[in-house]
Amino acid sequence: MSDETVTGSGDAAQGTERRVRVVLVDDHRMFRTGVQAEIGRTDVTGVEVVGEAADVDQAVTVITATRPEVVLLDVHLPGGGGVEVLRRCASLMAAAEDPVRFLALSVSDAAEDVIGVIRGGARGYVTKTITGTDLVDSIFRVQEGDAVFSPRLAGFVLDAFASTDAPPVDEDLDRLTQREREVLRLIARGYAYKEIAKQLFISVKTVESHVSAVLRKLQLSNRHELTRWATARRLV
Repeated sequence: MSDETVTGSGDAAQGTERRVRVVLVDDHRMFRTGVQAEIGRTDVTGVEVVGEAADVDQAVTVITATRPEVVLLDVHLPGGGGVEVLRRCASLMAAAEDPVRFLALSVSDAAEDVIGVIRGGARGYVTKTITGTDLVDSIFRVQEGDAVFSPRLAGFVLDAFASTDAPPVDEDLDRLTQREREVLRLIARGYAYKEIAKQLFISVKTVESHVSAVLRKLQLSNRHELTRWATARRLV
């Protein structure tokens, strides 16, 4: 985590009596460990991490069992992604008493990812460059019912909801899994396979498999056609 500032006062829970129960949902164990170390010192931050999950099924099980006040939710997860977790936890979010609230915490800053989880019911979206202090502040704000966004992401949401018209459905894009979309976006930005593998914590062979699947599903021949396809849809 580095130095991104999140909208808000920056008043973390350090030295206060505020408490919030949190579940961490992210498919990278090392990242969960880092977040736990950064914000999970309850006596200092007021944040109590009551559970962790690495995929959609685990997330739904842990969230249902622990009923946390806030869930830190990654967008790209095995089993359907963060949107699927939100869909399956809709009743918990809608509870009249003690609703579970979701804050997306993702490496992605793509507009479709931001808008997708907000439409799904998340109360905010921050990127993984956020500082620990600002993340704690964001968690407490979401617990209190506020909406929280990293500054450069707020515009996506404002633009998306400025009109009552829903964005058109892209059937081709909907054929791709969340991970395939992520690989597609990085390929279109000019990343090499090795760079993508390093960024996504997967093997080069897995990257190649995802690219092959994307080309097959979109009926494209090579990465140059793929780049043109992604650029035309403003996915880059």
